[in-house]
Amino acid sequence: MCRETVREFSNRNMEVTGKILLALIFALYGICQVQYVSSTNVTYDHRAVVINGQRRVLVSGSIHYPRSTPDMWPDLIQKAKEGGVDVIETYVFWNIHEPQQNKSNFKGRFDLVKFIKTIQRAGLYAHLRIGPYACAEWNYGGFPVWLHFIPGIKFRTDNEPFKMEMERFTRKIVEMMKQENLFAPQGGPIILAQIENEYGNIDEPYGEAGKRYIKWAASMAVSLKTGVPWVMCKQADAPPIVIDTWNGFYGDQFTPEFPTSPKIWTENWSGWFLAYGDPVPSRPAEDLAFAVARWYQRGGTFQNYYMYHGGTNFGRTSGGPFIATSYDYDAPIDEYGLPNQPKWGHLKELHSAIKLCEGALINSEPQFVSLGPKQEGHVYSDGPNICAAFLANMDSQNDTTVKFNGVSYHLPAWSVSILPDCKNVVFNTAQVSSQTTSVQMQLASSKLVHSSSKERSYLEMEEKEWSWLPEPIGVWGKGAFSKHGLVEQINTVGDSSDYLWYTTIIDVDDDEAFLKDRTQPVLHVESRGDDLRVFINGKYKGGKSGNNSLPNITLDQPISLKSGRNRIQLLSVTVGLQNYGSFFDLRGAGITGPVKLMGFKHGEKDLSSQTWIYQIGLKGEKYRFYNGKTTAKARWATGAHMPKKQPMIWYKTSFDAPEGNDPVALDMSSMGKGVAWVNGQSIGRYWPTKLAPNTGCDETCDYRGNYGPDKCLRNCGKPSQTLYHVPRSWIRPTGNILVLFEEEGGDPHQISFKTRTVKNLCAQVSQTHLPPVDSWKSSLKTRAEGIKPKPELQLKCPSSGQVVSSIKFASFGTPEGKCGSFTHGACKTNSAIPIIHQACVGRASCSVEVSEEKFGDPCMGITKTLAVEAICS
Repeated sequence: MCRETVREFSNRNMEVTGKILLALIFALYGICQVQYVSSTNVTYDHRAVVINGQRRVLVSGSIHYPRSTPDMWPDLIQKAKEGGVDVIETYVFWNIHEPQQNKSNFKGRFDLVKFIKTIQRAGLYAHLRIGPYACAEWNYGGFPVWLHFIPGIKFRTDNEPFKMEMERFTRKIVEMMKQENLFAPQGGPIILAQIENEYGNIDEPYGEAGKRYIKWAASMAVSLKTGVPWVMCKQADAPPIVIDTWNGFYGDQFTPEFPTSPKIWTENWSGWFLAYGDPVPSRPAEDLAFAVARWYQRGGTFQNYYMYHGGTNFGRTSGGPFIATSYDYDAPIDEYGLPNQPKWGHLKELHSAIKLCEGALINSEPQFVSLGPKQEGHVYSDGPNICAAFLANMDSQNDTTVKFNGVSYHLPAWSVSILPDCKNVVFNTAQVSSQTTSVQMQLASSKLVHSSSKERSYLEMEEKEWSWLPEPIGVWGKGAFSKHGLVEQINTVGDSSDYLWYTTIIDVDDDEAFLKDRTQPVLHVESRGDDLRVFINGKYKGGKSGNNSLPNITLDQPISLKSGRNRIQLLSVTVGLQNYGSFFDLRGAGITGPVKLMGFKHGEKDLSSQTWIYQIGLKGEKYRFYNGKTTAKARWATGAHMPKKQPMIWYKTSFDAPEGNDPVALDMSSMGKGVAWVNGQSIGRYWPTKLAPNTGCDETCDYRGNYGPDKCLRNCGKPSQTLYHVPRSWIRPTGNILVLFEEEGGDPHQISFKTRTVKNLCAQVSQTHLPPVDSWKSSLKTRAEGIKPKPELQLKCPSSGQVVSSIKFASFGTPEGKCGSFTHGACKTNSAIPIIHQACVGRASCSVEVSEEKFGDPCMGITKTLAVEAICS
């Protein structure tokens, strides 16, 4: 902000003499520098985090820097700030910063310092969760796989080799933050740090060594003298020198182990992650708001949304196994960086309501009030002029009316009403009046590099616009090695590739019956996942994959063998390494055996212990086919006979940037399974043939009642993911290269680019709705005079530079339908469209009072609603 102030001052005051102007500019820079480095004291007591001696009510949101791009960070953080977020939380991901031992990477998406400074420039605080174990559905839980190969190491226990490496990395991150003055006492934004992560969920098998480890971890972290409190989430036996915190869908019942610690919720799950083979989960805005309001109602003063922006698991960063490339998480900001409405707007209103209560929350203890069998209130009061109340109805079926301070209040089922003055309800969690948006993935258009100058859609790519390369089957390079028996994949590959080839030779006698009667022997393979493909003599014969619930694979594949020598080539493929559980690092991967051939004259043949030839990874990985360059090792073919629906093929094409500035995605519906790159950057694994089960979805999800990962599912019977985010910053205006590696077979010329566009905004507000929370700020001061604000319909275009260009629908009365299909009811006024047009068209945002005084009364005695659908451009 200071740099912009100086720039604006100098631009507007060019008439000032040079010496005076220079002096003033230096003075401004001096003031800014003082502001920039001013120290912030951070402590805590039993009620709250204390900043510069003041207890604070804080709202936090998780945004993970490697799941987006640096050009996205400022907008994501600004949208979080506009949504009422005070703190940005992120894990620190050890394996991206030290992918190889003794080698560091803090560039691009991994520039942690730049991310923290972006938070600081936005005027927000930061919570740095160093861990360094993250979980986070991240590959190997965030640990670099090279740790696994240190002699004598045991993860997350009282083990000297592990503790030495963990302390070294933690100290490295702390020192990096100190060098950049990023901790609060240095004038930076970091007010909290975290050591370890959810160890209490899985610590029992580690026994006493685990208990010693936790004490050591806490002491080690505190000894680094960051000047800010350390937290340790889901750790009831955490030492008192750190704050034990809560993770979960609901946290109101949580109580810290020590009475001197505040009630902190490090992970309020805003939705759930997506796994390949599963339907898409979502969490209703009403239920999420209910959980948050209950948290602050019952004494909490700090809660963090996990996630506020989920983002994308680019490259091979997704864990699991089977975690999808999309990490949208149904967060308030979607994967592409757009507000997820109405969730974002509903939570923004909630945060404003909670902040109206801050004076009472930080200066008093909650006083419980029984309001019914499933209804309760909590009152915060500090003198005659400071009072706030929360009234909750925990009944998941029935609305009710309760008496509080002699006044009747209607409480919808599964809701909380917030009264910042103990009299007026300014917000109810079940009453959503925020705008909704009609988000569309529109087919992008551009001039293709290989096409004529006419405009064409990406669906019109011709085969001649693609080049291709076959990936060798089995052994392809000098790195192959032989060994008796089956090897474990992680111990063999490390984290260098998803792929490991197992090849062996089998001789078939001429007199085998299956050669004459045309029956087929059966190959039996048992694997620890995640995906298995069978080739016989270089020809694909079939495969099988596990899933999130049952990762292990048992395959019985009929195969064709010839007389004499045959090559059995098995490709084992991981889809993200295990990231959670006790001793998760020991789970392993790859073909465990037995591997058998059945149907021979002398019975089954056990191949498990014979000699196998192993090849790590793909030739295309080693020689970087994904860059799209033609080299001696990569001679791309072209022509009219492009192979389609065939496994183990590399494809590439060129394209120009899709028009406009909307976020971009690749629609991979026509492909099987593989990996995609744009200009050498991996957008992640794709797998549109992995379908969700046909049952379990509920298109009319009821927000009432406890939420869990299996509630509110959609997309049953369909691919878990077909659209893959391509950041705009990765795309040049012209001459972009798209490269695919297809494992099982697809049709690449059916791939399309799409843009994520929000043009239609909708809002529907009744006369019975509560007014926007911000409108209460002044009226609460004059409540003795009986002045109360009225409901308002509010619209705001989602993207910078957009304005409301037209009103598609407006009706005041009894409109019917939903966004995109509104219709007039029997009661309507003719004034709605001109009033909304005048108030909104040409503006980025607008608000209109929902009242008969504004629109007239088309039908007396009936509660009326205003419904609007607008278009932004």
